[in-house]
Amino acid sequence: QVQLVESGGGSVQAGGSLRLSCAASELTECMAWFRQAPGNEREAVALVYAGTADPHYRDSAKGRFSVSQDNAKNMLYLQMNNLKPDDSAMYYCAARRYCTGYVLLPSGYKSWGQGTQVTVAS
Repeated sequence: QVQLVESGGGSVQAGGSLRLSCAASELTECMAWFRQAPGNEREAVALVYAGTADPHYRDSAKGRFSVSQDNAKNMLYLQMNNLKPDDSAMYYCAARRYCTGYVLLPSGYKSWGQGTQVTVAS
């Protein structure tokens, strides 16, 4: 199982920015950022498939969020700009060692970080 440790969450005013980090024991073929607010289902924010250099983003995150990685350091990042109150949630990094395409559902991932809280004030 892939070991994942997240950091970088915090409190920010609407319009501000945060960069979340995911330290991984290894960068796998499929990785993703999910988020979950109280009372809501866990939802995908950004999906990464190594077979295609084109991350997929949730519609509400397009143009504001971007994924990057440092292969040498086994790090995955989520840059979040122009944050909105609706972005407030616990953010999780997830990994799947092998895949044949983008994996959308949380059930498709077996490795998860502990989560890092993001709070955006209005």
